[in-house]
Amino acid sequence: MRVDAQCNTVGAACPGCGTWSARVHSSYLRFPADAPSAGRRVVLQLRVRRFRCRNSMCVRRTFVEQISGLTRRYGQRTERLRSALAAVGLALAGRAGARLASLLGVSVSRSTVLRRYPPRPRCTVRRPGRRGGAQPSTEFEPALPSCRYSTR
Repeated sequence: MRVDAQCNTVGAACPGCGTWSARVHSSYLRFPADAPSAGRRVVLQLRVRRFRCRNSMCVRRTFVEQISGLTRRYGQRTERLRSALAAVGLALAGRAGARLASLLGVSVSRSTVLRRYPPRPRCTVRRPGRRGGAQPSTEFEPALPSCRYSTR
């Protein structure tokens, strides 16, 4: 099944400075992978526009419109497929997750399934702060499985 789509907004906001621009620089096609529908492979052909930033002080001269809920910068998959792979990866991980994904009609490797894990918060470890007070750590690390430590 092939779906041709394009955004029909007048312009877009620059991600660098937030300035609204309606000046189109160019357009091109993106083909993000999408989850199958009714057991059939979906080929999404998305025409996106590249805009010129009107702010002369902005470090970005051009930027591409992003369709919220569908794409993200440098993304090869739609948000729907990303969330489905994250759920499969969280439930089964590795090889088993890749086998289930292939049964669902999505061809991915076990490494890709593992990379789709949503980042999980690390343990709240008290670290020394300024003036002797302790501050909780709020770093994220996706590979940390649990917050249990052994003292053996």
